[in-house]
Amino acid sequence: MNWLAKLREQKLLSITLMALTLGIGILIGTLITTGVSADKGGKAITDATPLSIPSPVTLANDFSNLAKKLEPTVVHVSTEYGAKPRTESRRRTRPQQEEEDEEGLDLFRFFRGNPMLPEDMPRQRRQGTGSGFIVDPKGYIITNHHVVDEADKITVRLHGDQTEYKAKLIGSDLETDLAVVKIDAGRSLPAAPVGNSDAVQVGDWAVAIGSPFGLEASVTAGIVSAKGRDINAQQFQRFIQTDAAINPGNSGGPLLNIRGEVIGVNTMIATRSGGYQGIGFALPINMAVKVYNQIIKTGHVTRGSIGISWSQPSQRKETLKSYGVDHGVIVDSVTKDGPAYKAGIKPDDIILAINGQAVKNGDDLVARVADTPVGEKVTLTVDREGKKMEVPIVVEDRYEVFKDDPRFAKMRRSPEETKEESTDAKFGIFVREMSAAEREEAKIEDNRGIVVTRVQEDSFAEELGLQEKDIILSVNRVPVRTVDDVRKIQASLKPGSAVSFRVARPVGIARSGRAAQYSTILLSGTLPQH
Repeated sequence: MNWLAKLREQKLLSITLMALTLGIGILIGTLITTGVSADKGGKAITDATPLSIPSPVTLANDFSNLAKKLEPTVVHVSTEYGAKPRTESRRRTRPQQEEEDEEGLDLFRFFRGNPMLPEDMPRQRRQGTGSGFIVDPKGYIITNHHVVDEADKITVRLHGDQTEYKAKLIGSDLETDLAVVKIDAGRSLPAAPVGNSDAVQVGDWAVAIGSPFGLEASVTAGIVSAKGRDINAQQFQRFIQTDAAINPGNSGGPLLNIRGEVIGVNTMIATRSGGYQGIGFALPINMAVKVYNQIIKTGHVTRGSIGISWSQPSQRKETLKSYGVDHGVIVDSVTKDGPAYKAGIKPDDIILAINGQAVKNGDDLVARVADTPVGEKVTLTVDREGKKMEVPIVVEDRYEVFKDDPRFAKMRRSPEETKEESTDAKFGIFVREMSAAEREEAKIEDNRGIVVTRVQEDSFAEELGLQEKDIILSVNRVPVRTVDDVRKIQASLKPGSAVSFRVARPVGIARSGRAAQYSTILLSGTLPQH
């Protein structure tokens, strides 16, 4: 019996051990599970912010909604120009030397002409394309000056409408490269909302709409890459840089923010290939609005001036320090009989402030004076050889102040200066008389010269090689000073007569304040018998 009792005791012990082992396992599992739950629901082990996944359609909807809303406000602009002589066509196959960079390619490029047409089309009228956007339901449209400059005909096509509307040029501004045209569509048109370009930040979304390569209503997107870009020595052009794709045909179209507001006017690109390379430039809309408001009121832009020139030395801080000041603008020269001249401003004077507000640099001074109404008096704080003085000065029209400066010859001409007249069919040219500033730029003496504004197709002048912008100095050695002089010479010639034109032709392009270069050539031929 003892062995039976011992067996029972061993069996009981085994059961007890098994139960104890099972219990310990359950307890350990419970503790582990409880510990994990505590980590999940208790205090976080890092200070990281949980990530959230945005809706996959939010941004896409922003762009598509913007396009649907703004496309109807963007227009396609077409232009026509006089016939291009074949000599000019051949010459234009390679850019002018002064317009090339060190690798022989035009780096900063405006868009003009129709990129879908070949360059060498001498017998046909030239065509150009661009873009614009409606800013007034009455049909007022903003575009670029270079899109419509010197155009004989301007037409506008609305989005989704194949009707071509003849556009009237209300006015344009060379210095900001802006123009305003108007169409009469017979109905109220959708207008693009204007934003505030001062609020634009680098990194903001940017959307361009236009007609690149004639492909109307093309929408591209990118970001604002930089602000205040100064790239071409024009004092009133400080561009917004963007990587939104801009190509030939986009000129004059809007650059928009993500809210669909216009923040700039697409104007030019930096390129070594002739097309988009990720760097485009748009004139800020705040500047465009100032220009637009003047054009619709007067047909042109008036800017104030005090009649000085200044330079920005490379070591500006050191230069100012040597003059004993820490800010201001050093006067290089004073325009004779201009406002500064009358007020007694002298070269080497330092303009420290205008109406008590410090002047940062030359651009700051020019911008503030330009915005001052003509005829208004301002007070300049001037340092002259270490002595400060307050100089009152009356602001005058910038064009009037510099009208005799050849650098400003094309800034704004009077109707008399831009009026062209036709000669008879013997020569087949349109001409106009020159301004004093143009004569000075071309270094022409004795009041000689008339400007060729257009050459008729299949005419004697075209066969001879006369080109637009040529300056006719003499015909058959007889000096030419007026349009009537040319008419008298024509009247004296018979079919089969030999004719020689002495012409001054621009061979370099005026840029960065430099006058164009001219070369004198002789063109000779025989008048046709019929």
